[in-house]
Amino acid sequence: MHDEHPHPLLAQVPLTVSPFLSLPHSVPLPYSYVTLPSTLPPSILQTNNSSEPPQYVQSSSGQTAHPDQILRSCTALQEHLAKLEADARKTLEEHKKRRDAEELAEKRRVAPGWLDSGVHILKPENVDESTPVPESQGQVQQAQRHDQSQGGQSGAGQSREAEELDRVFGGLSLNK
Repeated sequence: MHDEHPHPLLAQVPLTVSPFLSLPHSVPLPYSYVTLPSTLPPSILQTNNSSEPPQYVQSSSGQTAHPDQILRSCTALQEHLAKLEADARKTLEEHKKRRDAEELAEKRRVAPGWLDSGVHILKPENVDESTPVPESQGQVQQAQRHDQSQGGQSGAGQSREAEELDRVFGGLSLNK
C-alpha cells in the first residue's frame, strides 16, 4: 500500500528497525508494459458452430478473424487495386488517343492536305498570265515585271541576289 495511507490492520502491527534488515525497493515498470484485459476472449477450442474455423487472430480493436479470412480479404483488395490500375491505364490511353486526334485535326485545319498525302515536299507552282491572281500576288508580280523592265541593271541585280542567296543558304543547286 501507499506510505501515506497504510492499511488499518497493518497500522496496528509494531515494526522494529533492524540494521540487518533491508526493505525491498519498488521495481520500475518498462515502457512496453501492458496490463492484461479484465475479461478474456472466449476460448477458441469451444466453438458453437463447427462450420466456421476458429477465429484466433485478434486485433487491438477487439475484432477476431481466421488467417484464411485475412488472406481472402488481402487477395480481394489486391484484385480491386489491380482493376483500378487497369481502368486508370485505359483512361490514360484513351486520353492520349483523343489528344493526338485533336492535334491532328488542328494540323489539318492549319495545313489541309499536308498530312493526307505521302508527299511532304512543297513545290511552288507557276502561275500563268491567263489565270486570275489574288491582289497580293498580283502586286508582287507587278513589282517583278517593273524590275525586269528597268533594263541592264536587272541582269546584274539578279546575279547579285543569287550570289547573296547562295552565300546565305549555302549554295543550293536546283536539279531538274
